[in-house]
Amino acid sequence: MNSSSLSGSFGLDTSMLPKHVAIIMDGNGRWAEKRLMNRIKGHEAGSEAVRTTVRTCREIGISVLTLYAFSTENWQRPKIEITALMTLLKKFLDSEKKEMMENNIRLNAIGQIEKLPENVRKALKKTMDLTQSNKGMLLNLALSYGGRSEIVDMVKIISAKAKDGKIDPDLITDEFVADHLYTAGMPDPDLLIRTSGEMRISNFLLWQIAYSEIFITDTLWPDFGKEELVKIILDFQNRERRFGNVG
Repeated sequence: MNSSSLSGSFGLDTSMLPKHVAIIMDGNGRWAEKRLMNRIKGHEAGSEAVRTTVRTCREIGISVLTLYAFSTENWQRPKIEITALMTLLKKFLDSEKKEMMENNIRLNAIGQIEKLPENVRKALKKTMDLTQSNKGMLLNLALSYGGRSEIVDMVKIISAKAKDGKIDPDLITDEFVADHLYTAGMPDPDLLIRTSGEMRISNFLLWQIAYSEIFITDTLWPDFGKEELVKIILDFQNRERRFGNVG
C-alpha cells in the first residue's frame, strides 16, 4: 500500500501531513515496573514500538521522523542500564538495515555521537553509509543528544567563524543559526509527540520546536502503536497553525 492510499484509508488529508514528526519516547521503565519486570525488559519492548512507528510513518508519507533515543543526561543512569541500551541500539542498527533499504529510508544521527561506544559508532556509520542514497524518508536518531549542548556547539562554531573574520556578526539570522545546528538542512518539526504523560520537553530540539504543535499522550512508549499515531496526526490536521499571526 502506498503512502497516499494508507493515509486516505485512515481519513488523513495527504496535503496536510506534517513534514517532520519528532517523538520523545518515554515510559519504558514504568511499563516494565507495572509488569514487575526489570527496566531492560521495558527498553526491549520499546524497540518494537520504534519499529512500528518507523514503518507507519514511512507508509503514511512522513518525510522526516526524529526519535529521541538517548539524551546527554541518560549517561547518568546505572551502568548496567546504559550497557543494555547500547546493546539494543546496536542490535537495532544491525537488524533494520535490510528493511531500511527495502523501504527507501535514510538513517541519520544527531547528537554527541563521539561519546557512543566504538562498536555502536561503527554499526551506526555502516548503516548510515548503506542508506545514504535513500530518498523515501529520513530517520533521525537523537543519540547522546541535548538541546542545550547543540546550541552551545552552534555558538562555538559561529563565534569561531566570526573571530576569524569569515562572517559578519551583523548578518547572522535565524536561518544562519539553523544551518549550524545538528539538523541543518531539515525542516523544523511540525509535530512533537511525547508519550507517558509527562509535561516537559526534556532538553529536546529546543531551537527547532519553537512553533511545533505538541501532543502529550499518557500511553507508555512500548504500548504506542499505529492507531494512536494516526489519531494524533488527525488531531494535528484539525489544528490551526498561526505562527504568531492571527487566524
